[in-house]
Amino acid sequence: MIDLHLIGTGTGNPDHLTRAAIAAMNAADLILLPRKGDEKSDLIDVRRALCAEVLTGQTQVIAFDLPDRDPDTPYRDAVDQWHDAIADAWAAQIAAHLPNGGRLALLVWGDPSLYDSTLRIADRLRAGGMAMTVTVVPGITSLQALTAAHAIPLNDVAAPVLITTGRRLREAGWPDGVDTLAVMLDGKCAFDTLDPAGVTIWWGAYLGMAYEELASGPLATVGPRIVADRAALRARHGWIMDIYLLRRTPAGA
Repeated sequence: MIDLHLIGTGTGNPDHLTRAAIAAMNAADLILLPRKGDEKSDLIDVRRALCAEVLTGQTQVIAFDLPDRDPDTPYRDAVDQWHDAIADAWAAQIAAHLPNGGRLALLVWGDPSLYDSTLRIADRLRAGGMAMTVTVVPGITSLQALTAAHAIPLNDVAAPVLITTGRRLREAGWPDGVDTLAVMLDGKCAFDTLDPAGVTIWWGAYLGMAYEELASGPLATVGPRIVADRAALRARHGWIMDIYLLRRTPAGA
C-alpha cells in the first residue's frame, strides 16, 4: 500500500508552509522531486531548499525526470498523453524506492486542488491497480499570494470572480457576466488581446520568492511593460510562474 500525500507548498517560500505540510514532509518515507530539464533547474532547487529547511529526520529525497508534453499534438490529447507518461514515471520511482509500500510525498506548487494535475495522475495509478490512499495537505495558492502582495480584495462587493487560464482568455475573450478575472497558466500574455479600455491589471511573478516582481495599473499603460518584463525575467531565470487579476469598470458605472 502506498500512502500518498500531496502537499501544497505555496509559492516556494518556506514561510508559506503550514504546520501540517511540515509534519507531512517529515513523516514521509520518500519525497519525489520532479526535474524538468536544465532550463528549469531553479524549480527543483526551490523544492530542495524547502526540504533542507524543514526536514529533520531520515526522509529520502529523490529527483526524477519529468516527461515533456508534446507541443505538436492537440492540447487535450497532449495533456492526456503527458499525464499517462507522468503516472508511468511515478510508478517506476515507487517500484524502485518503495517496493514494499510506504508513505510517499509530492510537493505541489500552490494547492493541489487549483490548476494542478497531481490528483488526476494519482487516479490513473489507482485505476491501473496500484493500492494507494491519497491525502491532500492544502497550501497557499498563487491567487492568495497575488492579492496579498498587492493588498487588494479578490472581488468587488457582492460581485463574482472567474478563475480561468490564458489559453481560454485568448481563445474566447472576456467571458460575459463577470467583471473580475483571475488568470493563471498564461505563457503568452493573453491580456494583450483584450480591449484595455477601463481595465486594471494586478500582476505578480515569483510570488513570495526573493526575486518577486509586481506591477499594477491601467492595462493600456502597464500591459506592454509586463510583456517586456516577463520576457526578460524568463530569460534570466530560465522559467517563470506568474498570475494576474483583471478588473474592468462595470457597464454603466
